[in-house]
Amino acid sequence: MKHISKFALAGAVSLFAVAAYAQGQDFSQVQIKSTPLGNNTYMLEGQGGNMVVAVGTDAVIQVDGEFAPLHDKIKAEVDKLSGKKPIKYLINTHFHGDHTGGNGPFHRDGTTIVAHRNLALRLQHGSTNGLSGNKTAPSEGDWIPTQTYTTEGLQLMVGGQTVMVNHPATAHTDTDSYVYFPVSNVIACGDTVSLGPRYPTIDYANGGSLNGIISTVETYIRMGNDQTKYVPGHGPLASKADMQKYHDMLVAVRDAVQAEIKAGKTEDQAVAAKPLAKIGGALGANAMADENMVKMSYRSLKGAKANPA
Repeated sequence: MKHISKFALAGAVSLFAVAAYAQGQDFSQVQIKSTPLGNNTYMLEGQGGNMVVAVGTDAVIQVDGEFAPLHDKIKAEVDKLSGKKPIKYLINTHFHGDHTGGNGPFHRDGTTIVAHRNLALRLQHGSTNGLSGNKTAPSEGDWIPTQTYTTEGLQLMVGGQTVMVNHPATAHTDTDSYVYFPVSNVIACGDTVSLGPRYPTIDYANGGSLNGIISTVETYIRMGNDQTKYVPGHGPLASKADMQKYHDMLVAVRDAVQAEIKAGKTEDQAVAAKPLAKIGGALGANAMADENMVKMSYRSLKGAKANPA
């Protein structure tokens, strides 16, 4: 009886953590959109982080799983694309709930959840948002990855499909993975790349850094060619030219905030100076997004220490 209660509690804690991240979101009207990327590989969009699906002759490799309430809709779309082949691997690009919320139900389907070791630790131990101070409760049981790797990366295969999974030491977080699909020439970037009228989040409290994001994007540019398709964590499908433009924007952000630091300004003074107004205007970001990006960049460049994983 105690054994049953323990697992029931673990499930309740996991559901609480995911529910907290998804609070206030209405999933009832969400539709899953798929975009062909060539060679039986697809970009999927719903509500949360973008996903990638590679269909093999015997099974499927999927990147990210959005929120648990969307599992059935995502699975139905994958079934349609694959002829109901099983999802063998689900790779998490980082630990945030709009990418890992689906871990539990996919794991219960028999899928192996794959991630960097740091991701498993941050899900197990819970986390704190550096800007807001909001805490995410620890996850347990089905939400924790069942196959982890460290800095050497790994290769996953199903019939006719191979992916390479690698980890930048610091980027959006310290839990990041990016996934390269050589057959289809696709790179799934996770939230190291966030396109559209927004900046990326620098989750410095959980091991992220602005310089790390810039370095990681430089890796993507070196890996790719003019035919490479880049799937960002959020935003539209991108090209190598888009990656270069995104990189240059991040460098401009870094230079602008670094200039405020070199001038001896405090964080509040740097925010008040509005150094990102022109950059934000070009992106279509609002004033609050500019302010938050100044704060995250300032703290990152000043060497804010991450919480332990």
